[in-house]
Amino acid sequence: MQQRWFSLLIALSVVAILAIVFVPSANAGGPESAPNPGLVENQVCLSCHSSKQLSMKLPSGETLGLYTDEAAFNKSAHGLQGQRCTACHTNITGYPHPPTTARDIRDFSLQMYTICRQCHDKEYQAQLDSNHATALASGNRNAAVCTDCHTAHTASNPNNPRSRIPQTCRQCHSTIFDQYKGSMHGAALLDQSNPDVPTCIDCHGVHKIADPTTNKFRLGSVELCSKCHTNKALMKRYNISTNVLNTYVADFHGTTVEMFEKQTPNQPTNKPVCYDCHGVHDIRSPQDPKSTVMKDNLLKTCQQCHPDATTDFPSSWMSHYDASPTQYPAVYYINLFYTILIPVTIGGMGAFILLDIVRRILNRFQKAGSA
Repeated sequence: MQQRWFSLLIALSVVAILAIVFVPSANAGGPESAPNPGLVENQVCLSCHSSKQLSMKLPSGETLGLYTDEAAFNKSAHGLQGQRCTACHTNITGYPHPPTTARDIRDFSLQMYTICRQCHDKEYQAQLDSNHATALASGNRNAAVCTDCHTAHTASNPNNPRSRIPQTCRQCHSTIFDQYKGSMHGAALLDQSNPDVPTCIDCHGVHKIADPTTNKFRLGSVELCSKCHTNKALMKRYNISTNVLNTYVADFHGTTVEMFEKQTPNQPTNKPVCYDCHGVHDIRSPQDPKSTVMKDNLLKTCQQCHPDATTDFPSSWMSHYDASPTQYPAVYYINLFYTILIPVTIGGMGAFILLDIVRRILNRFQKAGSA
């Protein structure tokens, strides 16, 4: 019996030794280990990528930095959710890593950004119809992609704070940013952190950014401005009239633009929209000496469409005010006159026709009775 137990013990020892020799350890590393990428902990990646000196040369001669700031990543939206490096770097299955096919740094970014659709497919699909995607498809490699706006390893809430939004757009649109910074909207946001004023995405959209040079965008811009400027609670804080839209669509300019927008939104019109008079990104207070609608500058603004306009021409514009007995009284009383005259005239004619019909019917009955 003792000999049998001794033989069994020897057999088990041999099996254990063979298992140690031929079965790789779960903690084994090195060139021949190829762990499941979904199970690799970030610390494994950071054992190399926490080095600021880590980089690689690309065929273009550019140096691609491979350093990742662990602290910054842990504070990012992905880091706070416990995302692993290999959730995005899906081609990494072990060491050594497969060689990259990117020719230069930009090519590397363009190859990597499509990974975002794995989790953010709705946003990815929306940006495919954007002005950025159109430019990229036409060969403009500098057109913005996901990681240009959100960054790769430090992505966070782009609205916190809201001032980050124009700062992000500034990376490509620096001239426009400088104009916006000096405007009423930009100064209030960047200098005062005012949450009420619009940022780039409030007018242009977030992912589905339309081409602002199209006729459709131009005609629809009035509606964009009206979202804020017809909000009574919002405008009350700044003592701004909410009648701007009503007074605009009531005059010849606005009536024509509104008709074009509804009937033929892609057809050009020579009638002005809000930004033709007030500016696009450099909108200023009407009291600002640099404002295009400041009284001393108004004639020049009107002459953009009316080159023969004289110094008295701007006086015919009521500045988005409703006529009243104290302000533009002539217009007010003429409107009042016609407000009374037209219903009375039409009503009187209607009453006359109705009475005439009744009289004719009665006459026929009388003739029939006498016969």
